[in-house]
Amino acid sequence: MQGRKELNPKMLYQVYLTDLIPEYNFYRILDKAIDFRFLYKSTKKYYGQEGQENIDPVVFFKICLVVYLNNINSDRKLIEY
Repeated sequence: MQGRKELNPKMLYQVYLTDLIPEYNFYRILDKAIDFRFLYKSTKKYYGQEGQENIDPVVFFKICLVVYLNNINSDRKLIEY
């Protein structure tokens, strides 16, 4: 009997961003070396209690760090990077 391959594409794929980043990436090593949780305590007094949630201070600091270390001078270049 002749076999025939039926294409059944999956609707959902499970992809982790950490699997797409090389093991020896500079920012991966930096993240392991520095514990950024101290920023929560340092910035707590600057965040209000009402309104919408603001950006996570650790995320904001990491974005600023990437901009500084790579000499990025525009938002478009940051998004591209």
